[in-house]
Amino acid sequence: MLEIHDLHAAINGKEILKGINLTIRPGEIHALMGQNGAGKSTLSHVLVGHPAYEVTQGSITFNGKDLLSLKPEERAHEGLFLSFQQPVEIPGVSMVNFMRAALNAKRKYWGQDPMNAADFLKLMREKRKVVELDSKLANRSVNEGFSGGEKKRNEIFQMAMLEPTLSILDETDSGLDVDALRIVAEGFNKLRTSETSALVITHYQRLLDYLRPDIVHVLLNGRIVKTGGPELATDIENRGFDWIKAEIGE
Repeated sequence: MLEIHDLHAAINGKEILKGINLTIRPGEIHALMGQNGAGKSTLSHVLVGHPAYEVTQGSITFNGKDLLSLKPEERAHEGLFLSFQQPVEIPGVSMVNFMRAALNAKRKYWGQDPMNAADFLKLMREKRKVVELDSKLANRSVNEGFSGGEKKRNEIFQMAMLEPTLSILDETDSGLDVDALRIVAEGFNKLRTSETSALVITHYQRLLDYLRPDIVHVLLNGRIVKTGGPELATDIENRGFDWIKAEIGE
């Protein structure tokens, strides 16, 4: 599904990613852990095509296509989804209109007719239940006045509506209490299939306890320096990152 080879990327002339190699296959959940400034969010921004980041070397293939040649909106239509660490508010734009425009843009990209209003509202009701999103929130402007937990829940709702093949969760657990974290994680798990994958970026094991990743990577100083199973996240929770630095001589 996703093949990243020797990826180097910079922002404002400063190199952040220094040779990322990563393969994610259909159905796999990968966790990416690392200290602040290691390059985790930079990788997510590069994948979705944030214009502030410059890829200076390497390649990314997504479902057989050269991802770097695609515009950000084309990457989304191809099945890439990013759940932001800090979702933005869009005053004056209702969730209904926002989601209908996004869904129909994707349908147009694939040569499909727009979804009519009745079918769209039915789909919204079905997907809203997955993440226990209050109907009142769905009728308000995008994220306006939402709590942190409501914003994150809304992100998973958007994911449910757009049905991406690869979801990137960038510190989705940031600022969530235990109950909100459980609801968001359970909503994500309900959407998992054998054909969909995810890259979960996090500092903590608690989210991974719910999502149960197949593979855990450690990103330090712009490079993936260690890869293992779920037990690696437990080791990091208990021991931090210093032992890994010592192991690789940094």
